Amino acid sequence: MLKHKLGITRKEHFNAAHRLHNPNWSLEKNKKVFGKCNNPNFHGHNYDLEVTIIGEIDIDTGYVIDTKKLSRYIKEEILDPFDHKNLNLEVPEFTELNPTVENIAIVIYNRLEKVIPNNLEIKIKLYETPRNFVEYPY
Repeated sequence: MLKHKLGITRKEHFNAAHRLHNPNWSLEKNKKVFGKCNNPNFHGHNYDLEVTIIGEIDIDTGYVIDTKKLSRYIKEEILDPFDHKNLNLEVPEFTELNPTVENIAIVIYNRLEKVIPNNLEIKIKLYETPRNFVEYPY
């Protein structure tokens, strides 16, 4: 049988609040750089997440990854800790890290990398709005 490398994608959705803020800057500079996203009372987004797993098809199962397992990994590592949460206050990685969509995508990748078998590649596409999204790694 020929080896085939391909990607399979799981799409999920979560809602979260955050505030973009650099504590090393003045309030004026934060407002100038981050605008409404610097609201001290936070603001929210409806995030759409696509997790693509890339690898060779297993000869025995026909899977790159069992999508039931992938779904469980995403639920446990991303949805449960992020959905309907304040990222700045409730997700440990953002205690010192500004929760931009770029940084959120990297945190998601790092969390999934710990549980996805290391013979598989992970690609993250995270939509903060329908028109603004990030892909990692690129």
